[in-house]
Amino acid sequence: MKAHIGVYAESGLVHTVIGTAAIINDVTQAGALLHGQETSAFGDTGYRGADKRPEAQLPTWFIAMQPGKRRALDLMKKWARLVDPAEQLKASVRAKVEHPFHVVKNLSHHRKVRYKGLAKNQGQLFELANLVIAKRTLMGLNGRCSS
Repeated sequence: MKAHIGVYAESGLVHTVIGTAAIINDVTQAGALLHGQETSAFGDTGYRGADKRPEAQLPTWFIAMQPGKRRALDLMKKWARLVDPAEQLKASVRAKVEHPFHVVKNLSHHRKVRYKGLAKNQGQLFELANLVIAKRTLMGLNGRCSS
């Protein structure tokens, strides 16, 4: 099973979860992860070509450069020195998506699929992650330590 999630950039809360078989390509789910209010969308290299798909053309897509191409950049050239910070910025935004996966896998010990069928597993995956992420924000608003 593979989980595709859409996350709000400001809060880090998950707004969309799609569970698919592991063989399904990431770019096929790009349009389904959008809620319609986005002005920009960020993705890793698995989402290359998402902007060409008819269901996902609305936001501006920022797709990461392939790791091999990024390593091959010659930082002695001016254009490469401009590309590298842009890739770092993309990675910092995409890191918001990785935090709910950390909560699901490490804090709730949900590393393996527990039920037969995608729908049952998809339903329980990221509700706990949203609660943990929202708790930290709410505890900070009340003046308490956010741990």
